This record gives sequence, C-alpha cells and structure tokens, in this order.
Amino acid sequence: MARAKSKTSPKTAPKAAPPKQAGWVGKRLPRKEDPRLVQGISHYTDDLKLPGMAHCVFVRSPHANAALRGIHADAARAAAGVLAVITAGDLEGVGNIPCAGALPDLKMPAHPPLAKGQARYVGEPVAAVVAETLYQARDAAELVEVDYEPLPAVVDMEKALEEGAALVYPEYKSNLAFVHPLKNGDVEAAFKKADATVKERLLNQRLAPISMETRGVLAEWLPGEGRLTVWSSTQIPHLLRTQIALLLGMPETSVRVITPEVGGGFGSKLNVYAEEAVVPWLARKLARPVKWIEGRRENIAVTIHGRDQVDTVELALKRDGTILALRARVLADLGAYHQLLTPIIPTLTALLMVGCYKIPAVDIKIRGVFTNKMSTDAYRGAGRPEATYIIERMVDVAARALNMDPAEVRRKNFPKPKEFPFHTSTGIIYDSANYQKSLERALEMSGYDKLRARQKQGWKEGKYYGIGLSTYVEICAMGPSSAMAAGGWESGTVRIEPTGKVNVLTGASPHGQGQETSFAQIVADELGISPQDVNVVHGDTAIVPYGIGTFGSRATAVGGTAVFYATQKIKQKLAAMAGHLLGAKPASMVFSNGRIGPKGSKKSLAFGEVVGAAYSAKTLPPGMEPGMEATHFFEPSNFTFPFGAHVISVEVDPDTGEIKIDKYVAVDDCGNVINPLLVEGQVHGGIVQSIGQAFLEEVIYDENGQLVTGTLMNYAVPKAAQVPRFELERTCTPSPVNPMGVKGVGEAGTIGATPALVNAVCDALAPLGITNLDMPLKPERVWRAIRDARKLQAGKIQPAAAAPPPEQPAKASRATARRNA
Repeated sequence: MARAKSKTSPKTAPKAAPPKQAGWVGKRLPRKEDPRLVQGISHYTDDLKLPGMAHCVFVRSPHANAALRGIHADAARAAAGVLAVITAGDLEGVGNIPCAGALPDLKMPAHPPLAKGQARYVGEPVAAVVAETLYQARDAAELVEVDYEPLPAVVDMEKALEEGAALVYPEYKSNLAFVHPLKNGDVEAAFKKADATVKERLLNQRLAPISMETRGVLAEWLPGEGRLTVWSSTQIPHLLRTQIALLLGMPETSVRVITPEVGGGFGSKLNVYAEEAVVPWLARKLARPVKWIEGRRENIAVTIHGRDQVDTVELALKRDGTILALRARVLADLGAYHQLLTPIIPTLTALLMVGCYKIPAVDIKIRGVFTNKMSTDAYRGAGRPEATYIIERMVDVAARALNMDPAEVRRKNFPKPKEFPFHTSTGIIYDSANYQKSLERALEMSGYDKLRARQKQGWKEGKYYGIGLSTYVEICAMGPSSAMAAGGWESGTVRIEPTGKVNVLTGASPHGQGQETSFAQIVADELGISPQDVNVVHGDTAIVPYGIGTFGSRATAVGGTAVFYATQKIKQKLAAMAGHLLGAKPASMVFSNGRIGPKGSKKSLAFGEVVGAAYSAKTLPPGMEPGMEATHFFEPSNFTFPFGAHVISVEVDPDTGEIKIDKYVAVDDCGNVINPLLVEGQVHGGIVQSIGQAFLEEVIYDENGQLVTGTLMNYAVPKAAQVPRFELERTCTPSPVNPMGVKGVGEAGTIGATPALVNAVCDALAPLGITNLDMPLKPERVWRAIRDARKLQAGKIQPAAAAPPPEQPAKASRATARRNA
C-alpha cells in the first residue's frame, strides 16, 4: 500500500463532525442478522447443494521444498466416481495467482494455481481430483503418486539471508524479496546528542487467523448462457469477480460471485487463492457444479498466516523522556509466494511505527524474506499490531531505563489536540485525536495509583504483580484510491421500493461486522423510518454492481459514508416530491416517524404515500424522473486514525509461569458511533485475539519446514475461561474525513491489547531483571525466564540488582540507561 497523499491539510481540513445526537444512530440495537445465525438457519458455502454437484480435493505437497519429477494419476483416474484429475499442465492459459504489491525492486515470482515443476511449502497444491462424492475424491487423491525430489528448505528468516542458505528461488541468487526504507530527519545527530538510548529485539510471531468457518468455493458453469457463478467465502466479492475473469480469460460480465455467510475472516479471506482459480476452471471444464471445502488442517496450513516479523529497534531519548529519534530494522517473513497483499503488509508497520508520539526523526528499513512456508498476508490489523507492539514495548523499555513512570513518558511525547491534523515523520496525516484524554480516562478507571501501590506492596511480599500500558493509534477506512492498488472508494445504493420498504445495496460485504444493522440505522435515521423497514443487501455481484470489500475497518467509514451520501440524494427527491404534493418548499421538509412534511406544519404525508406517488408517476414535479433510487461512490480524502489506551494488571505465578489477568481497562476512540453494541463486540473480539497472540498462539515449522502446529490440538486459541472481564469506555473525537465523523473499530482491540499485556508481564518480572520476553508468553517460557533470572541473581553479591520500580524519581544517566537496556 502506498503512502496516502492526503488532500487534507491543517489550513483546509474541515472541522470534525459533531457527535451525532441519538436517533437511530447511536442506539444499542441488537443485530438484525443474529436470529438466523444463532438459530443455525442461515447458509454458508458448505450448506449449498446444487443438482449434479461434484466434489474437489487437492493433493498437496508433503515437502517444504521439492522438485516434481512426475505425477502419476492413472490409478486415481480409474477410481470409482472420479471425473477428473488435473495437474499444472492441464491449466495452460490460466493466469497466476495475483499480487497487488508494487514496491520498487520487488521480486515477483510466478505463483501458479497448481505447483509447476517445484513445490515450495508444505501444503502447496500439486493436483486436484474431482469425483461424484467427497469420499470418492478423497480416496482417489490417495492414489495420486507424486515423484518428489526433496530439496533443502529454508525456514528461519534470519538464516535465510545468510550466505550459503538454501534458496527458495535460485534464479534470484538471494532470499531477499525487497527492501523498503523510510527515513526522515537527522537520526544520526539525534542519537549523538541523546541523553539515553535503548535498544531491544522484538518478535511478532507467525499466527494463523483461525476463522470460525474455513474457506470454501462452489462454482457452476452454464454452457448455454456462457455464465460462471462462483460462491466463495470471500471478503472481497467484487475484486474476486475481476480476478476470476482475468485468471480464466473470461469477460467480467460473464462471472458472478456470491458470498453466502462467511463465518469470519480477520483478513485471511481478503485474498485470491489457488482454489478460487482451479474450482471454477473445473466447473467450466466438466460443465457441472464443483465444490471444495477447506478442512481445518488445510486451513491452518494453506490459508495465509499473519505477522511474523523480527524487529530490532532503538530509541534516542532526552533525560526527561522526550523521544528524539527511532531507528528500526525489520525482517518480515513473506513465505514462499506472494498472495494478494503479502509484500504490502510490512510497509504498514513502517507507517505506524511512530505510534501516537511526536518522533521527529526516523530511520526504518524493512526487508521482506522468502522462506519455504505458507505466505503471510493480511491478518486482523495487518501490519499495525506489529507497529504498535514495537513502539509501545519500546516506550516501556525507555521508561524503565529512565526510571520514569511509563504513563509520564507517553504524556511527554503526545501531540497536543490542537496540533491535529498531525503530520508524522513517516509521512501520513493523523486526522484528529486527543490521546491525553483517553489515557487519563483509562488510568482513572483502572485506579492506576492504587495499582502501583499494590504492586509495590506485592514486590515486598515476593509477588510478581505488574501493570501494562498501551496507547495506540491505527490506520483505518482504507482508503484513498491513490494509496490502494484496486481503488479505495466504496459504492452505496439506496432504492425505495414501491411498497415504501427500503433496500440498501453496499459493496462493503460484511463477514461478521454487523453492517446489516448499522447501515439500516444510518438510512432509517435520515429518512425518519424504522430500521426494520430497511433491508441491507451485499455479497452478490449480480445485485450490487460495484464494490471493493470489507477489510481494514473501512466498511462503515467508507461504505457507510457511500450509503449516507446516497441517502442524501434520495432525501432530496423525496422532499421535492412531498413539497410538490403539499404545496410547500422542499427545503422545509422534515422526515420523522414515517412521515414527511414542512417543519412546524401539521400537514404531512406518510413516507409510503410519497414513494408511491414517485412510482405511479401521475403527479410528478416537472422534470422529475419516476422511481426512487440513488447511488453514490464515496472517495475518501484520507484514512482515519482511531486511537485509545489500554491499562492491564497481571499477576505471574513464579512456580508455574502462569499469568492471571487481574484488571483489564480499555478506552477506545473511534469517533462517532453508529451502534455501541457493535463497537463493544468488536473490541471484545479484538482483545481476545490479542490475548491469543500475547499468551498462546504461534505457528511453528520445524527445521525441515514441516508444520508442527497443524491442528487445533497443538495450535492454542483462547478459550472462554481464559478471558477476563473487560471494563470498556470510549472517548469521542469525530473524524473530519467523512460527514458521519466515524473512524472504524474492527481492529482496535487487537492493536491496543498485545503490547499492554506483554508490558504488564515484563513489569511484573522487573524485580528479576527481566526486561523482555518473546511472545507467546506460555507458562513454560515464563517459568524458564524466572528460573534463569533467579539463577543469575543468586550468583550476585547484591541480589536486589533489579531495576527499581517506575515510581521512583527520574535520574537515569545516559550510561545507566544503556546498561539497563
């Protein structure tokens, strides 16, 4: 993703929209979509059954790197019920899996839908089998014999850059896929004049998205009409339609993509996968419907992974805590191939690495590395959790080195509210914020001073009690088209039917965010009707002509704004129609309680009467077209930048390494809120995913590239009993980027929580001299760190050599700070 060239400047920026007075907008309405989901009477891709439907199973490489010397499929083809067995050679003319990366000097290897000549990660598809039944397809897939010649695999991204490492693509002579530098200000001078510097090596481990429903594709070809219909659990139905047409060499008008219930995506379904090329091709080849449903093992192995960065970060500081400069060297593991956004995701880390602080000089270099693993790509937050983890961990490391309270270091470096729109040294413009307010409210809610007193007493009693802070800002509402490979606009259509009921068509196709409810609230609020009279339609490219999709917390801020503007157009027409019928000025019309009439007058017409008149077309004002429909394409001028503060306290059991979350407070600011219930649900889910990254989850490959966490028996996700009670609150700083003043909140919990959790644990273990631990903080890892620290301390004459608690006076010298770091 390119850096946004915002049209917003301090002199021209419009004022932020005032907080919306609650009509329907702002109310805690239960989700309209929940009854069908809770009762299990809705439909996912695997629920769909078409007459004559066949089933597809993929034969996948068991090797991380292997030459394909031959594929023998005669036995499989002869098996009962088998309709086809195909390999890469059968797909001549089918395009490669697309990548939207556009970085300078980016190495862009071909990514065929089925491995061609070489398999480069465990799980890469090498053949596809289609049979009458799923079980026949599975049995036949076992009969496909592949002659592999195993090759050395490279798994560790740091070792992948060493001389003599095995090469994923020998023709490139290196596993380095790209270098992305970002430099601004005189970093060298800042480090020279600094009172203190701190340096840390941080890990953002590889994660599996683990959506509730795995991926699935069902394709049907109608040879008579020459039309291909594809049902896919995708977050981007319109972009997928375009890509399928390109992959198969078809007119886009002949392809229809339908997205049934998705079952969660977290970014992993913001992609174009090999299966979405192969299954439609098979349906067209066989002239019958073909379905593939991903298994859970396949889901963990061959759906994109997230994160996977190694970060070496330094801060230059003044004695009072002012940050003078940041220097970072980031390695990003890309895996074996580029998926749609693989090279772009790490660049977001660079853009947000300054967090919510005034850091005048930065020197960031990101290097993308090929390895023999599944590709990384967008996973909830996509580059921003990594950035926030880096800067928020470093602020805590700096605070401890300077003997300062971590809250004070944050206050010291926040821009003032009047400084917004704020230009960062990484080249983006934060729209609006009041970081001080959200932090102070979080500290107040948590009883921060009492927590510190409790910590001090606990340490005296040998208890390891810690407090973690995180203040975050994220980039949402993706985004201006200048910064997006496929455009950053979104479309919205409001069509009022002759019955007076309203259909809203949106290209922001949700997968759990609740837009069927929130968009209905937006439209109902403007038209003065009930949300129950508004039906939101999405996820079908034959009904909703255009759209970009739902990702990056853009659905409401961009898609909702498109719907808002379309509603304004339809309101003008309704007002003109009602004014004509009532003999009043259109500008005086008020929409309220299902009626339209002049303000201050008892004369009014029922909403349906006005609509009916527009369709009967017998009393239209001169020049008005019959009907009631309006469409708007909204192009945002900038991203939005939600922010917030998390305060967490934990207690660590030194005998087991287990961590107990004692208190969890989060104050988020996502601008104006359409439905508080939806916002809280998003924050809850995000925090739980953060607990997963901080304490439990990691995708592990062994040295040969074998995935050893390939099932939910050994890939641990948080369970209900491991989730604490959350105390949530919001501040409200509306965005000036859209008329509703909304910012987005889908990733906030995931971005803000992870560093706060790790900061809390490191704070708890500070008496042992522990300043950093790599995620996930599994009990075994924490216990080993405690054991090793105790052994180290036992060898000292002065065992109380641990860093002092942060409430002690700030008096660190430059040398002390460096030693502590």
